[in-house]
Amino acid sequence: MTSLDAVPAAPRGRLGVVQGTALYIASVLGTGLLVLPGLAAHEAGPASIVAVLAVIALSIPLAGTFAVLAARYPDPGGVASYVRRALGGTAARMTGYWFLFGVCAGAPVVAVLGAEYVVAAASIDRSMVPVIALAILVPPFAANAFGVRVAGWVQFVLTALLLAVVVGVVSLAAPAVEPQNFAPFLPHGWAGVGTAISLFVWAFAGWEVGTHISGEFRDPRRAIPIGTAIALVVTGVCYLVLQIITVGALGDSAGDGAVPLLELARLGSPGFGAAAVGAIAAIVALGVMNAYLAAFSKLGASLALNGDLPRWLSAGVESGGVPRRALGLTGLVVALYFSLMLWSGLELTPFILVHTSSMVAIYAVGMVAAVRLLRRGTAGWWMAVIAAVLCAGMLVLAIGSLLPAALLATAAIGVTVVRGIRRTATARALQQTGARQVSPRGAVPDAAPAHASTSDAAASEVDVVVD
Repeated sequence: MTSLDAVPAAPRGRLGVVQGTALYIASVLGTGLLVLPGLAAHEAGPASIVAVLAVIALSIPLAGTFAVLAARYPDPGGVASYVRRALGGTAARMTGYWFLFGVCAGAPVVAVLGAEYVVAAASIDRSMVPVIALAILVPPFAANAFGVRVAGWVQFVLTALLLAVVVGVVSLAAPAVEPQNFAPFLPHGWAGVGTAISLFVWAFAGWEVGTHISGEFRDPRRAIPIGTAIALVVTGVCYLVLQIITVGALGDSAGDGAVPLLELARLGSPGFGAAAVGAIAAIVALGVMNAYLAAFSKLGASLALNGDLPRWLSAGVESGGVPRRALGLTGLVVALYFSLMLWSGLELTPFILVHTSSMVAIYAVGMVAAVRLLRRGTAGWWMAVIAAVLCAGMLVLAIGSLLPAALLATAAIGVTVVRGIRRTATARALQQTGARQVSPRGAVPDAAPAHASTSDAAASEVDVVVD
C-alpha cells in the first residue's frame, strides 16, 4: 500500500486560521442558503430537519479526510495530486478535468441565483438578471488576479457579512414560527427525507477547496484542521437553525417560490428585510465565486505543470504565485457556460447537474485515493474508509446525472491513449535511429538488446514527462 505519511508539510504560504476558515465557510455555506431550505421542506416537511442532521453527520468523515490530506501534504493540485499518487496519471487527469471543466459549471449558476434574489428584492424587471449576474461574476476574478492574500481577506469580509445577514433573517422570521407547522412530522414518509438528504448533500459540498490552496497556509497542520472544525460547526448550525425557521414560519408554503429566504425576511420586515436578503444573495454569490476561483486557478496551473494542460498555463503554480494564465482559462470556461445559460433562457438545471455529478465523482475517487495513501489504522484512514462508503451511496443517488462526468473521464482516457501512441512511436523512432547509426549497411549488431534498452529508457523518460 502506498503511504505519504513520511512526507513533510513545510509551511510556505501566508494564509492563517481566520482567512482559511472564511474560505471554508463560504465554500460550504454558499448558494445552498438561497434555495435548499425551502426545497427540502417542500420534499420532506418538518422531517427535513432530520435530513439536515443526517448530512451534518455524513460531512464529518468527508471533511475530516480532506483536512488530513490538505494539512499533511500541501499541494496546489489538491485532490487530483493525491489521486495521481494513489491511482495513477489517468485517474488524476479525470479528477482534474471534473473539477476544472465540470464543477466550474456552477459558477454562472451561483451568479444567476444571486441575481434572481437581487431582482426580486429590488422589484427590478427580470430581464436585468443576466446583467446583474455578470456584475456578480466579474469582481471575484479581479480579486483573485491580485493573489490569494487579497482574495483571502476579501473572503473574510464577505463571510462575516454573510453570517451577520443569516442571523438577521433568522431573528426577523423567528417570531412568525408556529408550532402547528411542525405537524405532521413526516407528511411524505421517509422517501421524502431521502430526497431532502440528497439535496443537502449538494449544499454541504465544498470541503475539498482547502486541498487546492493548502500550500498557501503558513501552518497547514494547525490552520486547516481548526478551520475545518469551525466551518463544520458554523455551517451545521446555520443550516439547522435556518431549516427550523423555514419549516416553522413558512409551513406548507415553503419551497413554493423561487426566493424562499426572501419570503422569510418579509415575514418580519417587509421593507428592510427584503433589501437585506437581496444583499445576502450578492454576498453569498461573491463569496462562493471567490473561494472556488482560487482553487480553479491553482488546479489549472498544477494540471499544466503535470502536462495535462498546455505547459504555459503553469505560470504561478508555485506557493505564493498568482496563476493568472490558469485564471484566464477558468474565465473562458465560465464565459462559455454563462453564454450557454443565456442561450437556454437561464435554464439552470442542466448546469447544476454538470456541477453535481462532477462533485460526486471527485469525492468518490478522492476517498479511494485517501484510503490508499493514509497510514492504515490511523484516525485519518478510518475517516477515509467511512467517507468512501458514503460516497458510494452518493454515486447511487447521482446515477441519473453522471453522463457529463463520464464524458470528461472519457476525454482523460483519450489523452492517455494518444500519449501512449505517441510514446510508442517515439520509442520505435529511437530504435530505428539507433539501428542505422550502429549498422548503416543493415548488419545485425551484437548489441541490439542495448538499443532496445535505450528505447525503453527513452520511452520511460517520456512517460515520466507526460504522466
